[in-house]
Amino acid sequence: MGADVPVCLNAPLPTRMTGIGETLTAVPALPSCGLVLVNPGVEVPTGRVFDKLERSDNPGMAELPDRLDYEGFLEWLRTQRNDLQAPAEAIAPEIARALKRLRAMPGVDLALMSGSGATCIGLTRDMGRARQVARAIQLSEMGWWVAPAPLLS
Repeated sequence: MGADVPVCLNAPLPTRMTGIGETLTAVPALPSCGLVLVNPGVEVPTGRVFDKLERSDNPGMAELPDRLDYEGFLEWLRTQRNDLQAPAEAIAPEIARALKRLRAMPGVDLALMSGSGATCIGLTRDMGRARQVARAIQLSEMGWWVAPAPLLS
């Protein structure tokens, strides 16, 4: 079973997962917004990603402040990092292409990689925009898995 299963079982509550997934902590409610989930259809074995990780002793993420609006949430996310992104992109350069595609889409305010990849996430102000962006990417990248979704809050 994957280390992310316990946090998935906690849905729809926003939850912070630390360690290798064994430590779950409730976080404040998240703002309403839309997501565009994009997977370029490449395999990125988690073990290989961790093998390429240069260091695993980086400082943890900053605490999520209470009562963030959408802009505040974006600002907080921009100060965070995903240490697994560079190793994942080294294994599957298509991840960088998916992120570039998301960032180029009107209405996408932030794009980042989820976990150890290959799924990438574009944040939009609302579900209407998420659906529009998802449809445009679906039409232009027929081999990719693309889905709009609301942020669970």
